[in-house]
Amino acid sequence: MAKLAGLTGGIATGKTTVASLFKEKGVYIIDADLIAREVVKKGLPAWKMIKEEFGNDVLQEDGELDRKKLGSIVFSSKEKIQKLNSIVHPFVRERMMEEIEKAISMERNILLDIPLLFENGIHKWLRPVILVYAPVEVQIERLMKRDGLSREECEKRIKAQMPIEEKKRLADYIIDNSGEISNTKRQVEEVYEKIYK
Repeated sequence: MAKLAGLTGGIATGKTTVASLFKEKGVYIIDADLIAREVVKKGLPAWKMIKEEFGNDVLQEDGELDRKKLGSIVFSSKEKIQKLNSIVHPFVRERMMEEIEKAISMERNILLDIPLLFENGIHKWLRPVILVYAPVEVQIERLMKRDGLSREECEKRIKAQMPIEEKKRLADYIIDNSGEISNTKRQVEEVYEKIYK
């Protein structure tokens, strides 16, 4: 029978790396971020609602969302983040449920990769939860390197999420991804054995 678990972390903790390691072990990954990108494509209902709410300024010349511009608007205000989430999340949930049903029909073990798992209260019904952890300083360094953001912008994005130390208290399993990849692989192996075997 298919087993289901949740995966979360803070921004730039290396969730994608950990998810790909579980994928190598045959686990079916359902990535909420990927789905969130798909449901806001030009012309789709969520895209129309975002355009209505935030105006044409958040669009690129080709009409697709300018994610950087939208990010700079919403990360400056809790209300705006909540507004964006209230538009996007229902579409993401619907698509995730379809993916879960597909994976179950194939009798695959499932890992739901959800960045805001704790923030959205999903941990109340989804257990166990695996947290990909890295200290805040490591998050900032990675984010500056990855997205070319200033330190201030990185801190703003990290502050928009629940503190990583708080997430640690809520998680069932913690994978510390602040060191060598070999260390991360060993931890993934251990967690995989406990959850899916």
